[in-house]
Amino acid sequence: MPEEKKEPIRCRAILEVIGKPKEHVEKTIKMLVDKVKEDPEISILNEKYAEIQPLEKTMFSTFVELEMVFKGLPAVTGFCFDFMPSSIDIEKPEQLTLKNRDLSNFFNDLQSKLHSVDTVAKTLKAERDFLRRNMDTSISNLITVLIKINKNTTEELSKFTGINQEEMEKHLKKLIDEGKIKKEEDYYYLA
Repeated sequence: MPEEKKEPIRCRAILEVIGKPKEHVEKTIKMLVDKVKEDPEISILNEKYAEIQPLEKTMFSTFVELEMVFKGLPAVTGFCFDFMPSSIDIEKPEQLTLKNRDLSNFFNDLQSKLHSVDTVAKTLKAERDFLRRNMDTSISNLITVLIKINKNTTEELSKFTGINQEEMEKHLKKLIDEGKIKKEEDYYYLA
């Protein structure tokens, strides 16, 4: 069965980069465009780079406007998921004609990409939660060791650990609630 010709779609899209240092932002925006150029389903007709602007105290931002032709709607969808443009404007054709099979394929491709994104998000959340639990355990152990060596105040524990006093108070309260330490006047000691 011969492959159906995909209807070309002409778009303008804006890709943004925010980060630091300035040189990294400049390098990253160009690498992003180079990555788009690697896709055989996309032809870049024109690229306009904006000047890099300072953002807040140490961050920088820039963007590039790309004029492109895609080989069909699935290529546009893939581009949107892979490069997360801040905006995309379809210029041509004025109307798209889709067969129900093509629309089904489009939605199946969309669902596949959504499932991939969901898997990555769930994996990252699980890793973050694991790291957070381990960090909290390590901090609790460090506090316990410091208190075992000597009674300490919140200020002293904060100084020894490098954890600000507000955050330290949360950890100390948790250890008190768990019955592992006690507070007498301003000093903490093992229960």
